[in-house]
Amino acid sequence: MTIFSIVLIILFFGLLIAIHEFGHFVAAKSLGVRVNEFAIGMGPALLSRQKGETTYSLRLFPIGGFCAMEGEEESSDDPRSFHNKPFWKKFIILVAGAFMNFVAGLVIILVIFFLAGSPAAPVFTGVMEGAEEVLDTGLQPGDRFYTIDGHRIYFQSDAMIYLQRAGEDVDVTVVRDGEKVDLGVISLPYRLLTDENGQQVEKRGIYVGEFLEDTVFTRLQNSWYQAIDYVRMVWMGLGDIFTGAVGLKDMSGVIGITAVAGEVGQAGAEAAGLFGAVINLLDFTALIAINLAVMNLLPIPALDGGQIFLLLVNGVYHLFSKKYIDQKYLGYVNAAGFICLIALMILVAINDVNRFIL
Repeated sequence: MTIFSIVLIILFFGLLIAIHEFGHFVAAKSLGVRVNEFAIGMGPALLSRQKGETTYSLRLFPIGGFCAMEGEEESSDDPRSFHNKPFWKKFIILVAGAFMNFVAGLVIILVIFFLAGSPAAPVFTGVMEGAEEVLDTGLQPGDRFYTIDGHRIYFQSDAMIYLQRAGEDVDVTVVRDGEKVDLGVISLPYRLLTDENGQQVEKRGIYVGEFLEDTVFTRLQNSWYQAIDYVRMVWMGLGDIFTGAVGLKDMSGVIGITAVAGEVGQAGAEAAGLFGAVINLLDFTALIAINLAVMNLLPIPALDGGQIFLLLVNGVYHLFSKKYIDQKYLGYVNAAGFICLIALMILVAINDVNRFIL
């Protein structure tokens, strides 16, 4: 692992986690919750300043931060504590961190698209030699894929991903001359074809991808589509884990992400110099930011989604019993979830070491 990769991981996760905690901080302050400390970084404090009721600190290790709210971890008699606020305020505060990560990812994508333009559109442009029968399916050059097997297609990369995951028979809807055309289920089998290098390869034999006219409006629109696309990619990955399509050996943690970030930057530099490296790394950072937003909302104790789930459980319990679950028991659940999360992170880290270092 290079120094470049180490710097990347510090920048990626330190900044994104700090943004996440800043979301909690702004929401808490806005909704009248007492914040005892807002810190950027972890470990011993390098700088610290008290302003009003809140201590603002810069800490030694730039690997995140925290927003310490009164009554977040324990019961408190302070009427301004997190614990004593109504459900809707707690919900907004808990969601705010993930929301800020999503916004950060969206802003980065906007920057990328305004610097480098929108990605290629999913336009069918023709067939390889030997795959001419694809034209008998009803596909016509110039058709823009709209859905593949029910999945909305925004970019060339979407078409490639969903065609790769599809079988030989594919349910396709395209946009032709501004109108949606449902082609139904068409046959797009893999064939043994000769590529441009004269090599025999198994492919469907279709060419997809075309750069269309790019305006301010299309860049704004495509930025939103790309952010939604990244959310969908995270859910797709979680679905693959749930169904067993991928296992622990395929998951990456901090080390793996750092290694991939280094490879992404290097690939961009080789393809288009410094500008290409910056664009690739910004894109990777946007993906990680949106990944963090989605993952943090999963109903796992110790994550924001777990806290929201416990809020719901507590609310249902209060509805029937007129009592609330003791805060200490919720703390036990969070502690158990945190231990399980750390154990999983260690297992993934060991897997990363085996894949990327040894």
